Amino acid sequence: MIDLSAYKAIIFDMDGTLIDSMGAHMEAWKQTCESFGIPFDRDYMYGLGGVPTRKTVEILNEKHGSDHSPEDVALRKREVWETMDLIPSLIAETTEIFHHYRPKMQVAIGTGSERPHAEHLLNHHDLLNKLDAMVTASDVTHGKPHPETFLTAARLMNVKPEECVVFEDTDIGRQAAERAGMACFLVVDGKVKR
Repeated sequence: MIDLSAYKAIIFDMDGTLIDSMGAHMEAWKQTCESFGIPFDRDYMYGLGGVPTRKTVEILNEKHGSDHSPEDVALRKREVWETMDLIPSLIAETTEIFHHYRPKMQVAIGTGSERPHAEHLLNHHDLLNKLDAMVTASDVTHGKPHPETFLTAARLMNVKPEECVVFEDTDIGRQAAERAGMACFLVVDGKVKR
């Protein structure tokens, strides 16, 4: 088991870090992009994991010189996701860390997903009631790579940023953790890396 004794709290990203949902999100984005005529690049979109949906649309608009309504595209992506009716599985290694340290340390979620989506998935996996805090895209003004998500989670748990360790699966999430002054472990293909 990874040694996290130097910290007082753990903050997990959700999609792709604790729950294996990135593949389904990529499929939802692919269908959404097709609906709006937006070029879809799976690797590029995966790299935007953790960025709130509306902000992702703004980034895509800038990249492709388009002016799609972030609200309209976000609504379409949510509709596509909901019609997929998937409940992604937990990622074994990070779930084991969650359960190993939960009795001893505070645990939070810091996700770029909207609150209803996060609550649904975490409740399904019986994790929602085990959290000390949860910060979603619905709760912040600035999504990742801005540090607001992680700083808010630390504040809600009443711990200093430097007392937190973050688990993330994207470079954008890692940047957010580092900007918050927190240590970060990357999760790559379901395995924890330093």
